[in-house]
Amino acid sequence: MTPAVTPLDGTLFGPGQPCFGCAPDHPAGFHLRFTTDGDDVVTTLTPAPHHQGPLGLMHGGLISTLADEAAAWAVLAGTGKFGFTTNFEARLHRGVKVGVEVEARARLTRRSSRVVKATAELRQEGALCFTGDFTFVLLDRAGAEKLMGAPIPDAWARFCR
Repeated sequence: MTPAVTPLDGTLFGPGQPCFGCAPDHPAGFHLRFTTDGDDVVTTLTPAPHHQGPLGLMHGGLISTLADEAAAWAVLAGTGKFGFTTNFEARLHRGVKVGVEVEARARLTRRSSRVVKATAELRQEGALCFTGDFTFVLLDRAGAEKLMGAPIPDAWARFCR
């Protein structure tokens, strides 16, 4: 995949943006950056102790957050548009260990002018830990502002449908 936008990180959205997954300066966020590998977008994260749920394992909600973020960046890289998650189905195959790098990979599986589907998987030490299918809606500026309940920043406008 040749990305529709670059760089594949939160700096695209301007300074001070609040995304937990990709904002470079979010105080507790993942600070994710993505690359492409064929049709996939890829990122890595080493879960820290503050990402734990069960002792020694990453919290399941944060695992889903990582996968959702990867799928969202597949949408952005593939379409040049920002997608809002509307639905996802997930399966945890095994626990994700704290302190060990995990790779997240996502790719588009279907797209139209308003709805985009993506699949994501997480692997740790080569073992499949998570698979998920995600659905995103692409909104125009008015729709995005209605959903968010506030005006979108000007830096985000070019990513609306």
